Amino acid sequence: MRTWHKTDWRGKPRVQMPDYTDQDALEATEARLASYPPLVFAGEARALKSKLAAASRGEAFLLQGGDCAESFEQFSADHIRDTFKVMLQMAMVLTYGAKVPVVKVGRMAGQFAKPRSAPVEVKGGVELPSYRGDIINELEFAPDARIPDPEKMLQAYMQAAATLNLLRAFSTGGFADVHRVHSWTLGFTDREESEKYRAMAERISDTLDFMTAAGMTAETNHELQTVDFYTSHEALLLEYEEALTRIDSTSGKWLAGSGHMIWIGDRTRQPDGAHVEFARGVLNPIGLKCGPTMTADDLKLLIHKLNPENEPGRLTLIARFGAGSVGEHLPRLIKTVQEEGANVLWSCDPMHGNTIKSSTGYKTRPFDSILREVKEFFAVHKAEGTVPGGVHFEMTGEDVTECTGGVRAVSEEDLSDRYHTACDPRLNANQSLELAFLVAEELSDLRAARHAVTG
Repeated sequence: MRTWHKTDWRGKPRVQMPDYTDQDALEATEARLASYPPLVFAGEARALKSKLAAASRGEAFLLQGGDCAESFEQFSADHIRDTFKVMLQMAMVLTYGAKVPVVKVGRMAGQFAKPRSAPVEVKGGVELPSYRGDIINELEFAPDARIPDPEKMLQAYMQAAATLNLLRAFSTGGFADVHRVHSWTLGFTDREESEKYRAMAERISDTLDFMTAAGMTAETNHELQTVDFYTSHEALLLEYEEALTRIDSTSGKWLAGSGHMIWIGDRTRQPDGAHVEFARGVLNPIGLKCGPTMTADDLKLLIHKLNPENEPGRLTLIARFGAGSVGEHLPRLIKTVQEEGANVLWSCDPMHGNTIKSSTGYKTRPFDSILREVKEFFAVHKAEGTVPGGVHFEMTGEDVTECTGGVRAVSEEDLSDRYHTACDPRLNANQSLELAFLVAEELSDLRAARHAVTG
């Protein structure tokens, strides 16, 4: 078999990608990107792969979350800080429930492109190309705005670099101190509507108090005020991905330098397609979205293409079926994985299968449906004796009103108040933290059941 090269995807069928009209401008942009430094480094990707391998064995747990689609217009330090802050809170609660480390991976610093269900959009009898994310075209419904512009890749790179710079500062500069993070969480549980989560928050407080009394403080233990935080995105725009792909001087392998982890979407996972061809050749951890139409034969092909050496931590299967459908689809895919003897990490994306149109015309996701899919995911893994290794949420640290329900009881009538997403509805800060408490309960129950069997 000949050596893989980062341009090989160009000879494969491509879907969900723009057709640029100005080839000279495209080639000039690709050349500039190729001269820029990579955004991440091979050692970081290898470290994440090791942590994901631990999660696949039940020795860690993956929390992956962030924006549906990052926006140029809404880009700010406050937005990055708020999402990072909520992910730290969620991770602390999940760590307490699972009693294992939580691997924190943001949908950040690269999540600029989005697949769409239709290539065109019609408003008032006018038909225009669909909005595909700020890295490709613009949200405004106007002919010029919807023309794919290759130079937007340069702006995406600069924003991703700035985002990573701030995330690295937050991760190591004291912002992530466990006592600070827990104080934010206590503010959430102090509210009357969050009372049912107070008992767990108080148990976390007791644990931190004991650690302090035993001399384990941020001053004496540097790990208590720093975290490892990784970035991820869907590798959809392959011209951008190729331009940032580099040879790792240590191993001689190719690295997708655009993010620590990349994933292939449910619409772009064709075994002989361009996206699978690109992802199979890079050393990064790879995610693969698995929806209801995933067949056993396709999954077998994809497992062997994306992880031919059966390397632990290399491949994460991200299940996204919709509430009420997990029991129909997940067991058959688990069986396929077991038949192949494949090393995979199972993660639950309860967002994409639960999108509905509200009576007020807004796309939304009911909190109860999201929670139900998570519970079904855990129940199937318990029945199959396999490891539910992670969760994958579209969320923000801001007080948006895009998903209905939760302790703050966002209604369909509330959706118009703060509906800011450029694409799909996201959990707000309160809904994200509430979901973390509920997932922590599932993890705690799972741990207790395992102890009952082994002990």
